[in-house]
Amino acid sequence: MPAASDADLVIHIDGGSRGNPGEAGFGVYVEARDGTVTELYGYLGRASNNVAEYQALIHALRHAVARGAASVRILSDSELVVRQMSGQYKVKHPDMIPLHREASGLMRRFERATLGHVRREQNREADRLANQALDQRASKLE
Repeated sequence: MPAASDADLVIHIDGGSRGNPGEAGFGVYVEARDGTVTELYGYLGRASNNVAEYQALIHALRHAVARGAASVRILSDSELVVRQMSGQYKVKHPDMIPLHREASGLMRRFERATLGHVRREQNREADRLANQALDQRASKLE
């Protein structure tokens, strides 16, 4: 089903950790205007949930840049990341400052980039991918 947006890419992102901090992963679900879907996920090692959320955003933005997208619409269930990126919240935690800086720089590379908040139930695919990264890592350790 094509993405319902005028953006080149509509991207759902999620990061998670099992424990906070704990084993962490990210998931990125990308819908292109032509209806193609790309799924990205990865294991991050030990990190906080918020660091994992930022890593999801950074991986999504890097992917969009690599694809040559001019416009992106990113959706996240992390109110903290969305509000920090919009300037509503200050970034105070030392682990978050470089991640925020990198994500902000990547956002500026697009003609148009938006980051919006969605409820968890509207972010199921990205959540599934973040958990897939953690589950695959766990199965390799068994």
